[in-house]
Amino acid sequence: MSETQARGRRGGGREARRAARLHEVAEKVPFITRTLRPVEILGEEGLATIEHNADTILETVGIDFREAPDAHKLLAEAGCNVDGERVHFPGGLARQLIQATAPRAFDQYSRSPATTVHIGGSATVLAPAYGSPFVRDLDGGRRYGTIEDFRNFVKLAYMTPFLHHSGGTVCEPVDLPVNKRHYDMVYAHMRYSDKPFMGSVTHPLRARDTVDMARILFGADALEERPYVLSLINANSPLVWDSTMLGAARAYAEANQAVIMTPFILAGAMSPATAAGAATQTLAEAMAGMAYVQLVRPGAPVVFGSFASSMSMQSGAPTFGTPEPALVLYALAACARRLGVPFRSGGSLTASKVADAQAAYESANTLQPTILGGVNFVLHAAGWLEGGLAMGYEKFVLDLDQCGQMHAFAKGMDLSENGQALEPIIENGPGQHFLGTAHTLANFETAFYRSNIADNNSFEQWELDGSLDANMRANAIWKRMLTEYEEPPVDEAKDEELREWIDRKKASFPDSNA
Repeated sequence: MSETQARGRRGGGREARRAARLHEVAEKVPFITRTLRPVEILGEEGLATIEHNADTILETVGIDFREAPDAHKLLAEAGCNVDGERVHFPGGLARQLIQATAPRAFDQYSRSPATTVHIGGSATVLAPAYGSPFVRDLDGGRRYGTIEDFRNFVKLAYMTPFLHHSGGTVCEPVDLPVNKRHYDMVYAHMRYSDKPFMGSVTHPLRARDTVDMARILFGADALEERPYVLSLINANSPLVWDSTMLGAARAYAEANQAVIMTPFILAGAMSPATAAGAATQTLAEAMAGMAYVQLVRPGAPVVFGSFASSMSMQSGAPTFGTPEPALVLYALAACARRLGVPFRSGGSLTASKVADAQAAYESANTLQPTILGGVNFVLHAAGWLEGGLAMGYEKFVLDLDQCGQMHAFAKGMDLSENGQALEPIIENGPGQHFLGTAHTLANFETAFYRSNIADNNSFEQWELDGSLDANMRANAIWKRMLTEYEEPPVDEAKDEELREWIDRKKASFPDSNA
């Protein structure tokens, strides 16, 4: 055995022990319950200004609901002024429609009661990145995603205690036909994880397929009573909701399933370049979408979504981890609380192509405002690279470590008798270290968050362990996680029914890449 191999073997054993210790002390909770007060960057006057301006846009400019005659009819009957595809909301109407029936918070259920998540209030739910056509790892580099990659990320999200949700399109399985891949994607969430998941939105019929699959797994009556599926519905900013997204939203809302109505804004291109302008436009677009959902089915669970990024004014490329989107997040989180609906934003976003220092600081600069601002549902919490074009295996593991730290941070300061530690201070006295005290010995396992990625050893020990950088350590961790993965139990009869239903549906029409 060579010296390099020996070092790698010793390093691997060390990493395995470190990961084992982490799992021993990691608290497995279905979602984060924040004890910290949300950071508020605007006072009453500032928030009222944003809200007034959004109402002005809805009334004077309006929102296009394109190729959506059913939506036009519902909105006109509710009091909107409809002129062709342009819908104008009289002052305050959108807000009134939302506040009249939209729930302030709701539970999204799963096939395991232990993994049901609460969306709203002081709860924060973390979910993986979404929508990347490419995947990346140290071994294979950047390549198109496959259904095997998709299943891998579902399994990784299931195994970690630091993600609470299975997510949705964790990567695009481009090895499958476009018009049929949603069957395999939704089934992967249902079969390889017992955490809540997101449904297909790329066509209204695919949304209805998701609902039908959920009815098989959970039961039609159960689906009618409570949400088991969450979906991401994006506005076509500026000021447009298109027929595909509206049709998917309608399919879920009619079935009493939850939707996230999210304007997707690149500030400077799809909205004004200022934080206040981007926040105002986002609020207007989101309120128009949420009002429509409440008209489809009053009381259907809805989430106010925001995805706002800055851009390079030199190249036009999206930028992440910059101050201005954080300001938008803080302002809109407050607007959502005032509106009385849950809020989605944030994540671990970066424009970096690889999991390097840029990826680390941009992701941290996105995730920290997410927690401090009080976001309820966090998409893209792990894996995001290249502005969302790539899902990284190593980046996924690195982000999980940050998500774990946010779990610890969101608990706030422990002011119990043990947390105050007054008695140990009195007993120890001046000039004496605390390393061997009873209090330290009682708390040493849980006193501080313990990273399974960071190396805090001496240079000599790090070199002896193989001189591994964080990416190398993360590479070993995700491989080990997949090796140790065990499928959660499932009702075999329902699983068989699902697979037979999928086979019949796939056989009923030809493959297509449209």
